[in-house]
Amino acid sequence: MLDWIHARLLALQASGELARRQAEAQSRALASVREPASVQGVRAAHVAREYLFDPSVRFDEPVLDEKGRVVVPGGTVANPLSIVSMRSTWLFFDGRNARQVAVVGAELAAASRAGRVLKPILVAGSPVELSERWRTQVYFDQGGLMVRRLGIHAVPARVTQNGQLLRVQEFPAP
Repeated sequence: MLDWIHARLLALQASGELARRQAEAQSRALASVREPASVQGVRAAHVAREYLFDPSVRFDEPVLDEKGRVVVPGGTVANPLSIVSMRSTWLFFDGRNARQVAVVGAELAAASRAGRVLKPILVAGSPVELSERWRTQVYFDQGGLMVRRLGIHAVPARVTQNGQLLRVQEFPAP
């Protein structure tokens, strides 16, 4: 079996097929980094919507440290905002939508002038291209984990801390 695999690889290499397949795989990988798969189920905001989100987590099972000691008892409900504060505003948006990109660009500039930290988070589009354009890190909510957890249905959406809760504001881009 190994001899057959080796012979097949040698034949693919001799024909140039192996190099072509490797180049194709590299191209696909680079494309997925430059523009990850869009988050499904998120649309452009047409009306404003605002709500509070409780980020508390319930630990059904006890959390143990490396020595088997209980760090968090089972049944505990913990709110991470009681331990650490948000250090930035999160702004979710669609990088394929020129109006949303303009809104986020303007908010980034205003935040920078005011000494505030804003984290731009894409649900679609190219984080690499926008990071280069804005000279700041642009994040991507891969798989939609954050928008699903926060209940965001439309973008742009701003997330800020409000005491022990998160304020989520979906708003239409002008």
